[in-house]
Amino acid sequence: MNTSIVKIEKPEDMNMILGQAHFIKTVEDLHEVMAASALTLKFGIAFCESSGPRLVRSSGNDEELIRLAEKNALEISAGHSFIILMEGGFPINVLNAIKQVQEVCGIYCATANPVEVLIAETGQGRGILGVVDGGSSAGLENEADVAERKELLRNIGYKL
Repeated sequence: MNTSIVKIEKPEDMNMILGQAHFIKTVEDLHEVMAASALTLKFGIAFCESSGPRLVRSSGNDEELIRLAEKNALEISAGHSFIILMEGGFPINVLNAIKQVQEVCGIYCATANPVEVLIAETGQGRGILGVVDGGSSAGLENEADVAERKELLRNIGYKL
């Protein structure tokens, strides 16, 4: 087995979701979830088919995001993995709906942080071992950090 790291290519503030599913219709079902979530949401989806022609299947409502999702998916090339790149919304707004898609087996990460995907490659193909989502912890939060976190969540409307 060989291991490698694939760095996800995306703008610094762009949100993404990386997951695994199990069927060719995944890309269409994920498209429906994303399109139904908000009219202002722009997204690109790419799905790595793992049998038959083993193509990267894609969809979305923004050509630039579709192409970027395709590029990242092809770099990952791990069977049945998918990547969603999004602008104008946050993963928290779509994540539960994505997890309810029948084909979705799991989510590796949902983030705007820089992401590295840890890949295992065998004679059969490639698989995702895990992800590195952002940086390592720098310490424990203090009272001022807690106050800042709570203020941020209220300012952006996630808490009252």
